[in-house]
Parts: sequence; C-alpha cells; structure tokens
Amino acid sequence: MTTHTHPTGDLAPEHTPRISVAALLPDVYQAMVKLDAAAAKGLDPLLLELVKIRASQLNHCAFCMDMHTKDALAAGESVERIIQLSAWEESRHFYTEKELAAIELTEAVTVLTEGFVPDEVFEKAAAHFEEAELARLIAAITVINAWNRFAVTGRLVPGHYKPGSLKH
Repeated sequence: MTTHTHPTGDLAPEHTPRISVAALLPDVYQAMVKLDAAAAKGLDPLLLELVKIRASQLNHCAFCMDMHTKDALAAGESVERIIQLSAWEESRHFYTEKELAAIELTEAVTVLTEGFVPDEVFEKAAAHFEEAELARLIAAITVINAWNRFAVTGRLVPGHYKPGSLKH
C-alpha cells in the first residue's frame, strides 16, 4: 500500500480523514447498508459495480473507486473494461447496450447538470430494464451518490480496502 505524502512526510490534506459518519452515527451507517442491499437486489452484480465506479469517478470519490474497482475485479470484471469506463463514450464497444444505458443514466442522475434526467436517457434505460429493475437501478445510483458524499466529505482514505471486508 502506498500513501501519498508531501515531501515533509506528512499526509496530504486530502488523505487525512476528518470525520467518520460510520463511527459517530452507526444507526445511519446501518440504515445506509440496508438501503444499499435493498436497492441492489436483482441487479446484475457486475453492472452494479460499473455503475458504482462511474458515479464515484464523477464524484471524485477515491475511496469508493478503490472499493468498487476491487469488488468488480474480485467478481470477475476485466481490468480493461474498468479502465475504459471513464471514457465509455469513446469505448462503447467494451459494453453491452444495457450497460451503456445504465452508465448513461448514472451520469444523468449523478451530475444533474440540466436539473433533471433527460427523457432520452431515461427512455433508453427503460428500454433495457424491466420497470422494477429500473427502479432498483435508480435507487442504487442514488445510494452510491450518498456513499460518495459521506466518503468525500469525511476524506476517507483509499487503498486499504480488501474485497469482502466492508460492504456499502
């Protein structure tokens, strides 16, 4: 494990944890874990990891990128598809149409640049997911965005996660 340090040897400020919601509010943490598990029921685990990685990339959440990249690899995802995920629009051939619809929906729900999810994006996802599955996907995207916000705000440090050791 490599930890980023400044030349003085101190941890860089972005790698200095500042608050742990999990430790201070275990009831909130456990509720999030349950919400995460409920949202994920019935979704393809590899597709779900791609969604979690992409949302975490957009939110600059290194902790969650570390976790979900490792979980995806442990579940059999290829390194190549994970690497190409940040440039999925130029690397569409690596993903199925269903995965592309989920990734595009993830971006729309995560960024909300127009203040809403465009009809075209929603309709594309709706064409690839049954209604209940689509609702779970939207819930899963919402949950990873909440996890990202806890991790980024708390400055959780990436690099320590081992697949299966912690779930969110």
